[in-house]
Amino acid sequence: MISRPVAFYAPLKSPNHPLPSGDRTMARLLMKALDRAGYSPSLASEMRTLDKTGDRQRQEDLRQQSLKEAARLVAHYRAPPEEMRPCLWFTYHVYYKAPDWIGPRVAEALGIPYAIAEGSRAAKRAKGPWALGHEGAEAALDRADAIFVMTAHDRGALEKARPPYQALIDLPPFLDVREWPVSGTRPSQGIEPRLLTVAMMREGDKLASYRILAAALERLRHLPWTLDIVGDGETREEIARLFSSMAQRVRFHGQIESRADLTALYEAADLFVWPAVNEAYGMVLLETQALGCAVLAGAYGGVASVVRDGETGLLTPPGDVTAFADALSDLLQDRERLQGLGANAFRFVSQERDLDHAALRLRNALEPLTT
Repeated sequence: MISRPVAFYAPLKSPNHPLPSGDRTMARLLMKALDRAGYSPSLASEMRTLDKTGDRQRQEDLRQQSLKEAARLVAHYRAPPEEMRPCLWFTYHVYYKAPDWIGPRVAEALGIPYAIAEGSRAAKRAKGPWALGHEGAEAALDRADAIFVMTAHDRGALEKARPPYQALIDLPPFLDVREWPVSGTRPSQGIEPRLLTVAMMREGDKLASYRILAAALERLRHLPWTLDIVGDGETREEIARLFSSMAQRVRFHGQIESRADLTALYEAADLFVWPAVNEAYGMVLLETQALGCAVLAGAYGGVASVVRDGETGLLTPPGDVTAFADALSDLLQDRERLQGLGANAFRFVSQERDLDHAALRLRNALEPLTT
């Protein structure tokens, strides 16, 4: 079967971006899944529309640049024979801080379907500093023939505003489990339970999560545990201070690029801990479960779409230090339960969240649009 060309775009962060993140990982995985589904995705543009601060002028500048890019792409795609043109435009991650002003225009000009994965609506942003970005995101979401919904958290607003012609298809976050091969056996449990967290060190939500984690662990100094922290960034010194009273128990590994080294830490850990402040869902939570490690996380956003509470880990009320500490205390004192959660986590990812399942969902949803 000949693969059909697809124009792929990620306005928040390109799959070629130099800095690792969950967004970059998922963009790359979606391209792999489209390829597995029988398409031939190629990156249409590196244009990034992210506005973090709510700067109206920046949003307008990005819109104008996007319109020029759309015009360039229309001319580019019209040049070759029709059979070599994209049969679909596919955009990953559209929301008010990173709207897609390009895809809808190119799709309209070429007469091809337009699809989005991970689109979210935020009616409260219709007014205020991100009003223009909100307008662009809403227009793209309205134009989409299909939206792949990655978390239950996003579905409500998408359902409420869904145009009659639009299909909403569940596509929960997934991994290519072959990129995370297990050794076959987890290391034997030591005297001290090994905790692990993997997260960038930056202002805002990440720092807030580290603060909750440090505060929770401070309450559990009477219990045995050690913590490995993987990550780096501009707030590293401040984060080190948060854990300074527990310095003998905490190991900072910095940023780890080697997947083999990260896999070794996932497999050695008894529990992955992350308060997950305002996480969309958290790719690391899937990665650690793929290696058989249970998760304790805050129940923000779409985290419940990647961690099954009580089955593959535990979720605590968002931002609640006491609840996080209490849940962690219970797990630290019940190693048998930790083992059971970890085994369930491995089965969950390997049997339900692998690349082949995602590719099948994509193929079943896109074939009617592209044939």
